[in-house]
Amino acid sequence: MIDQGPLLFLIAGEPSGDVLGARLMAALKRLTGGKVRFAGIGGERMAAEGLHTLVPQSELALFGVFELLPHLPNLMRRMDQTVAEIVRLKPDAVVGIDSPGFTVRVAKRVRKAAPAIPLIHYVAPTVWAWKPKRARKYAEIYDHLLVLLPFEPPYFEREGLPCTFVGHSVVESGAGHGDAARFRTAHGISPAKHILTVLPGSRRSEVNRLLPVFRDTVERLLPTHPGLVVVVPTVATVRDTVGPAVSNWPVPVIVVEGDEAKYDAFAASEVALAASGTVALELALSGLPAVIAYRLGRLTVALYRRLIKVKYVNLVNLMLNRMLVPELLQEDCRPDKLAAAVGRLLDDPAARRVQIEGVAEVAQWLGAGSQAPPSERAAHAVLGVVARGARPR
Repeated sequence: MIDQGPLLFLIAGEPSGDVLGARLMAALKRLTGGKVRFAGIGGERMAAEGLHTLVPQSELALFGVFELLPHLPNLMRRMDQTVAEIVRLKPDAVVGIDSPGFTVRVAKRVRKAAPAIPLIHYVAPTVWAWKPKRARKYAEIYDHLLVLLPFEPPYFEREGLPCTFVGHSVVESGAGHGDAARFRTAHGISPAKHILTVLPGSRRSEVNRLLPVFRDTVERLLPTHPGLVVVVPTVATVRDTVGPAVSNWPVPVIVVEGDEAKYDAFAASEVALAASGTVALELALSGLPAVIAYRLGRLTVALYRRLIKVKYVNLVNLMLNRMLVPELLQEDCRPDKLAAAVGRLLDDPAARRVQIEGVAEVAQWLGAGSQAPPSERAAHAVLGVVARGARPR
């Protein structure tokens, strides 16, 4: 019988997880000489690496406690389907990638139904920010945890959960290698024009909540910044929402897809206005000064404010323990305040330089410059778990 290698069941519920999953798959194929098989849930990037997704990823890319409620019946059905498929396939390991609302629940049920299947989680819960007891719960469920930040392993290892720091996959993105001239030439933008990159998020709920605010922000900037060019990078999960939403903006908007176009836009831009999330790290690695904004539903925010124990939402600010990148959240996420913050960065080269210089050490903490890229470290750890099997319970 031909050895086809281990079968890995991967679950990535959001576009950011799709990126991690695709890079992990590519690294696993390199390390095994292609002798590895995949099943599970992912998006376009994982599909390009050979995954036939069990569930459309867009059905799982939801956020906010109360925003989830209308979708719960379908999510529960998809969870049942996923668990049944894992039990049927008996993979050599299951790798849940972030999206804890879905992946952790699936893992708990798999642990009960098929305890011999090794369970791995990729991206640690932010126990240093809220719900520290989750570290113990993860130790009860998982066989191994892959973390992105160097200070995270002790939180889980003291609970008995083996943990590997792999570094942040954003350092593999190419975010710092965009081509500004290529972008301006491709879109006919003269060197004299100022470009603002607007990033409203990768979930429909984010886009629907933030794009109207961002539109009004741009409108407020126009009297002092005539001729401003706006670029909106987007992803497959929200492209059909973003396109119509920006069609009535007071300036022409260039909508782009794909990493190359996005990073070229970053290189050509003076400033970005972005939803909070992984993209803030891409902006930091690109050296593009930014203003971070976010809004959630009132009930969700009221709950989170009782639980969250950190001062900032942007990981750059958290790691530096200071407000380097402006954050305008909830009631401060208003067009007048956003326009003032973005306008200051557009007009003040010194303010832009402070941000650019301030993120240099953060890049090192994220794993930039390491000998092995994060995806390769993660792949080695996954194959190690496969070789050892599940922990005795």
